[in-house]
Amino acid sequence: MKLFPVYKVLAYVVGTLLLALTIGMVCKYLFPEGGTIQSFGETFTPIVAVGHGWIYMAYVVAALLLAMRAGWKMTFLGLMLLAGLVPGLIFWVERRVETKIRTEAPALVG
Repeated sequence: MKLFPVYKVLAYVVGTLLLALTIGMVCKYLFPEGGTIQSFGETFTPIVAVGHGWIYMAYVVAALLLAMRAGWKMTFLGLMLLAGLVPGLIFWVERRVETKIRTEAPALVG
C-alpha cells in the first residue's frame, strides 16, 4: 500500500474535523447561554474534539513515516504536524506536500 494516499485522506479528514470543531467552539462560546445554538455547540464540540484527537494521532504517524521515507527535513515535518492544529492550514500544507512528493519522491505516490 502506498503511504501518500493514506496521508492525503487523513489530512482531509483531520482538516474537516478541525473546521467542524472550530464551528462547534464558536457556537458553544459566542452564542447566548442556554440558546439552541449554544446547546448544539456544547453537545457537538466534545464529540468532534475526541474524533479529531484520535484521527490526528493517525495523521501524525502517517506524516512522520512519509517524511522519513521522502527524506524531508524536520522543519517541513513540523509544518505538516502544525497544520493539523490550525484550522484551514492543513489544506494548504497538503497541496505543498503533494507538489513536493511528486517532484522529489514520485515512487511514494500511489
